[in-house]
Amino acid sequence: MSDVDELVTRYLAAWNETDEAHRATALRALWVEDGGYTDPLVDVRGHDAISAVIAGVHAQFPGYVFQLEKAGEEHHGRVRFSWGLAASAGAESVVVGTDVAVLAPDGRMREVHGFLDRVPAA
Repeated sequence: MSDVDELVTRYLAAWNETDEAHRATALRALWVEDGGYTDPLVDVRGHDAISAVIAGVHAQFPGYVFQLEKAGEEHHGRVRFSWGLAASAGAESVVVGTDVAVLAPDGRMREVHGFLDRVPAA
């Protein structure tokens, strides 16, 4: 498994973590202290704020899981990958997005910029 694959796997596991304490530990390992997460719906900084965004997704989509849609690729300290949100592992994703992470020198994420490629109709 490459470093990029491992990073993306840990990232998706953090988004799937429903236990707040376990998620906090995962986020500290993934993001720098003042790291940011931005997508069309939110723009936040810091581990607590990122955790709150993840908790909000779990509240809106209880029991759903994040899964890899397209493997990560990296260049110049940036990683791009696509993920899906599905009712169960391996099921068709109802939400699909692409994230681009900017890495810090220590390999953790400094910024993640999320794009929503497919969302359910309102």
